[in-house]
Amino acid sequence: MKKVAFFDLKEEELSIYLFEKNGGTYMIKDTINTPVKEKDLFSIDRTFDGIEESYLSLPLSLLNFRTLELPFSNMSKVKEILPFELDGLILVSPEAAVFDACVLGESNGKYKVLAVYVMKDALRKILEKLKVLKIDPKFVTSIELSSLLGSFASYKEITPLLINPKPIDSEDRINGAIKEIDRPTINLRVGELSYTVDTEKTKKSIKLAATLFVLLLLVFLSDMALNIISTKRAISSVRDDMRKTYAGIFPQEKKITNELYQIKAHLKELKEKERSFIGVSPLQLLLDLSQVSKQGMSFHEITMDKERIILKGECPSLSDVQQIKSSLEKFLTQVTITDAKPSSQNRTLFTITAKERKP
Repeated sequence: MKKVAFFDLKEEELSIYLFEKNGGTYMIKDTINTPVKEKDLFSIDRTFDGIEESYLSLPLSLLNFRTLELPFSNMSKVKEILPFELDGLILVSPEAAVFDACVLGESNGKYKVLAVYVMKDALRKILEKLKVLKIDPKFVTSIELSSLLGSFASYKEITPLLINPKPIDSEDRINGAIKEIDRPTINLRVGELSYTVDTEKTKKSIKLAATLFVLLLLVFLSDMALNIISTKRAISSVRDDMRKTYAGIFPQEKKITNELYQIKAHLKELKEKERSFIGVSPLQLLLDLSQVSKQGMSFHEITMDKERIILKGECPSLSDVQQIKSSLEKFLTQVTITDAKPSSQNRTLFTITAKERKP
């Protein structure tokens, strides 16, 4: 339950109504009455712990009134022009007072407006007195004005009622306080005397949220910075390992600027030499040729490079050369007889070329 205090200031007495709010219902729990002294205003020997909201009602004797005739009834516009409309109609400067207003009625397209004002010094004195009790009213209204506005039949009757208001009994004042809490007739806490507690709470909440956001952002940025530093260290470590590995593979190179680029260049160079490294094995070729050799045939010269194999030899006849070619085609590719001619000893000299060994 929310604890609410309503301070009802009268000419000779201050009544304090203590309510407990449950949902939308106000239950009166206590009433405190203290006399009002002209010098000290009022004196309360009591603390108000646990009060979550407070409100203040002023007597008609502290308020001043003027009636105005305006072409509109929009209260935001009315309050905006009040200081200018009342300038010259009141004895003091508009800067010395705080204003509010309420619409009394309408006639011939014109609206009768009751302007209500109180001297800033008088209201400030009351608020400072309450501040000592740690009470800060959310708004300043008037139960007596509310009761008066609810009782007059015509706005023409308002002036006599303001001068000689009807007395209000205690029960009606308590009920009037409840109505004013829900919907105040006027609010004289405006301008420099405005209620700022909720605003300050909002500001504090915003500041707290902003602070938490900044802290979270700092944590996020710190984590990101740590990740970046960690990643840079890992990259640096990998580069060091690459350099050491590269230097171990190619110890003859003294100038190492970009290990990855340089090793790619070496791989390209090795790829170009690949055929020389993985071409026909000399031993395998000799083993294959031993199976081709037959009586009366011999190889005089065998040449191997990455492009081709050249076989030179002699055999009894040209038909034997064809047989040799056929035998070579079993394990070599692109076998060609490039030369075949008879020798002086009734033998045939031949030259056969071939490509790589078949897989």
